[in-house]
Amino acid sequence: MFAITEAFDSLRDFMTAGGSVLWLIAFLALFMWSLILERIWYFNAGHKEFMKGLESQWKSIPDHTSWRATQIKDKLISEANHEINKYMPLIQTCVALAPLFGLLGTVTGMIEVFQVMAFTGGGDARSMAGGVSKATLPTMAGMTTALSGVFAQIYLNSAKSREELFVKEIIKN
Repeated sequence: MFAITEAFDSLRDFMTAGGSVLWLIAFLALFMWSLILERIWYFNAGHKEFMKGLESQWKSIPDHTSWRATQIKDKLISEANHEINKYMPLIQTCVALAPLFGLLGTVTGMIEVFQVMAFTGGGDARSMAGGVSKATLPTMAGMTTALSGVFAQIYLNSAKSREELFVKEIIKN
């Protein structure tokens, strides 16, 4: 129990030291990773069930060479691609936003440094160090969030490519 309390205290201290923009980055990371984990679950479990339904629809068509069958094939491939690509652009957007939020934290931290310097007539070293810390932590958190998202995105893109090929194998003439 002590270890959990200590971990939460450390997290609270880190978030306080980084300023309010760090909370924004934390919410972005939570949102991004919930989408990433949903996609990982989908590719490992949900997609197989979805593909069984599409395959049974395709096999229920007696003639695969008619115009009607071609239209149904295009519809099934389109539905599969829609499911495969779901949330991928949103994940890419989150990955792109994370370093920008880190930069926002840098700017707000440096503004705080300049305010301290203006208020104290040059500033003392301890106050300026606190502002620099508030500038550095969000930058680090934004870059870490973006980097973790990039690695997850690489995995998801390879899974997406693999599943798109699988769709074309199942639904063919």
